[in-house]
Amino acid sequence: MTGGAYVTLKQLTRLRYRARGFSYLPTQPVRSVLAGRKRSRLRGRGLDFDELRHYRPGDDIRNMDWKITQRIGSPYVRVYTEERDRPVWMVVDQRLSMFFGSQHQMKSVAAAEAAALTAWRVLAVGDRIGAVIFNDQQQFIAKPSRSERSTIAWFEKLVEFNNDLTACADKTSQPKALASALQTLAPRLGHDGLVVIVSDFDGWSEVCLDTLKLINRSNDVVAAVVSDPLERDIVSANNLVVSDGRYQLEIKTTNSPAQERFKADYDQRFSNLIDSLKRHAIPVLALSTHTDISRQIQRLLGGAGNR
Repeated sequence: MTGGAYVTLKQLTRLRYRARGFSYLPTQPVRSVLAGRKRSRLRGRGLDFDELRHYRPGDDIRNMDWKITQRIGSPYVRVYTEERDRPVWMVVDQRLSMFFGSQHQMKSVAAAEAAALTAWRVLAVGDRIGAVIFNDQQQFIAKPSRSERSTIAWFEKLVEFNNDLTACADKTSQPKALASALQTLAPRLGHDGLVVIVSDFDGWSEVCLDTLKLINRSNDVVAAVVSDPLERDIVSANNLVVSDGRYQLEIKTTNSPAQERFKADYDQRFSNLIDSLKRHAIPVLALSTHTDISRQIQRLLGGAGNR
């Protein structure tokens, strides 16, 4: 069973049987939100020639085009579509801001499930998967690997971070932790990889955007933005009870002047985030806590039957 307030290792492990019907490969079906982009940089030694480009450190010497190299006087390599060996990095948010949910599950649980589903799918197609998992105080880094054992090891750390979440008066969310996680990842990346960020993007800033622009120069980035319906529409809660872990406060949301201000503020922040991501050609997967995450990802990335 998926969903709930907290995630378990068994829950993440069982998601391998639901990690089908979607793909992050360069070739996407028409219905996928990744379809229609310019040619992906995720390339490898496939059958379809793509382009010639300057040699970069780490390129396979077998892809050198010696005729062009000799004629121009600088090293060139031939690159192909259909990447067969690429690193995929998950950036998974488990901050206090993610410990919120009004329906099927917490945002933190939705993020953990999305990360596990992606990891199982990446392993199934033979690529490597790694992770940067962060909360308000800590970061955990797992280098990309094809090893199922290594993947389950960072699942365990993800479960640990998730289960540590609690609503306490002495704990506060750290918006700058998102930028810090991205800055931790950036120098560890090579090129021609994929970075999937699963977060509510609380604390989105110019620092975050600048770091993503740097990452996006040589890698593909996908932003999975996790939200809860109640974050935008507090009217649906009728009388809303909020707590800091010590005190409770009841708020009447119907016919309240704060209702429209609340909605307008959320819409503005969400719109600014989406606009800045799309402006830099970073695809957005809009995920919600209200229903099963695997079905949402299948719908967004092409529907059943996709590799």
